[in-house]
Amino acid sequence: MTLSTLPVVPDATTASGTAACAEPATVPTWWARSIDLTKQAVARAARPDYEAWLTHVKPASACVRPVRLAGTIATVEAATGRLLAERSTADMPDGVIYKPCGNRREKVCPSCSKLYQNDAYHVVRTGLIGGKGVPDEVAHHPAVFPTFTAPSFGEVHTRVVKRHTCARRTDCDCRPEPCHARRDLSVCPHGIRLACFARHSNEDTRLGTPLCLDCYPYAAQAVWNLGAGELWRRTTIAVNRYIRRLARQRGIPDVETFTNDGQIRQVPPVRLSFGKAAEMQRRGVVHFHAIVRLDGVDPFDPAAVVPPPPGIDAHDLVAAIDHATATIGYVTAAHPARPGGWYIGWGEQQLTKVITVAGLGEVTDGQVAAYLAKYATKATEITGHTSARLTNDTIDVYADPTGTHVERLVAACWSLAHTRWRCPAALCQHHHTCPACVEHRAAKAAPTTTPFVRLRRWAHMLGFGGHFLTKSRRYSITFALLRDNRVVYRRTQKAGPEQTAPDTEPTTLVVNFLEFVGAGWRTPADAMLANTSAQMAREHAENARQYLNTLAA
Repeated sequence: MTLSTLPVVPDATTASGTAACAEPATVPTWWARSIDLTKQAVARAARPDYEAWLTHVKPASACVRPVRLAGTIATVEAATGRLLAERSTADMPDGVIYKPCGNRREKVCPSCSKLYQNDAYHVVRTGLIGGKGVPDEVAHHPAVFPTFTAPSFGEVHTRVVKRHTCARRTDCDCRPEPCHARRDLSVCPHGIRLACFARHSNEDTRLGTPLCLDCYPYAAQAVWNLGAGELWRRTTIAVNRYIRRLARQRGIPDVETFTNDGQIRQVPPVRLSFGKAAEMQRRGVVHFHAIVRLDGVDPFDPAAVVPPPPGIDAHDLVAAIDHATATIGYVTAAHPARPGGWYIGWGEQQLTKVITVAGLGEVTDGQVAAYLAKYATKATEITGHTSARLTNDTIDVYADPTGTHVERLVAACWSLAHTRWRCPAALCQHHHTCPACVEHRAAKAAPTTTPFVRLRRWAHMLGFGGHFLTKSRRYSITFALLRDNRVVYRRTQKAGPEQTAPDTEPTTLVVNFLEFVGAGWRTPADAMLANTSAQMAREHAENARQYLNTLAA
């Protein structure tokens, strides 16, 4: 593991009034154990190794909850395996190595999620314009941007603006339509009138909640979240088959390729590459934003990305996606609560836009990349629920079959998985007559089916267990490539270009014998000092960038 020796904040020679660290001062030793955050920070800054500590924690200085690793780092000769050097973390500040947590969720760690969002932006946009090893010709491949939504499970409070006059949708203050304005006096079986005349604001907590909590089919929504990944897989297969069938109808010949044993094989002349981001809606159900790109097939290099044959354009992709979303669906396995299974299919609100690079179409590559990268760092925060993976000890905190909308959804996930459930209703502890206990007894009467067991693992995600950003193999670059390029850049910045030879085989190997010893900063003062230093470094870099742009202009 290579650690940077650059100061966290700018030197006094490059920016007036700043320094790598303050001059040590004499302070009482008990300040380090004080409950006063200011005294803790002064005690840390007064230590002789404060400058070395700042340099040591720089890789994770902006992280909210870094990982602490302890052990030894060995340098080995690659050719012979001879041990050249060995260093222990006991000789480093705090006796550990700080590594960023790498969490993609913005609510968990803003710094690491911002880095993940930037990488996701490049992964998505590279598949549309090329670069970083992807041919630049992909910018001319037909590509569309479809949105796949979930079906309606019941009427919920919504905010609909038919005509926007705002400049930014994120700060929209336009006048919405009434939520569910009705003249009739229809009521549900529980006596709740199914109407709402309120014009909800963006901050209204009622958005996404059902008009009647007792009528809402929470089990069906939880199972749909669980089966959304399988529905997406079946949809991609259907879109591929539609396009290949269309190529045959239009007389586009198949491509002859060679198998590994030298045999000639006929393959379709077109194939599709996908990129997908999942977004959690306020009602607690996911929908997908995807990128579908049309590629050709190289007979001599099946892994190459080549232009598609003429005769199929982006409008054919739109037709293929519309056909797949209208026809694809499946029925889940039987469950004791529903012996016939649940039907999993897409909703009616589907929208597909054509992507262009020149900005002449419905949506540009930059807009699509920024949109998908934004949702790659989000999860269930919009529903008001944030928690780690639930266990038998923590399920009672977040699940309640008679509670709020999200609590009922978590309870549905837990009960459908046939796990042990303790009903929180006071009267039900002795009589066991509430609907949750009746459903639990019915579930225990039949064996558990494998697919629904996963609902327990993903109850904290309201049943959705898929990745929030995925792509097909040939669509674009990988996150690992971006991380490797970042490591090479940092090592080049430290050693100098003349001392770095990335094209040659390394003569030494760095082998880490490290183990996890904890997470988070040791004290709140350490967190404050590290985060402040990282913020100062970011501000200095931003000022330098603006200054260089001014000189260039």
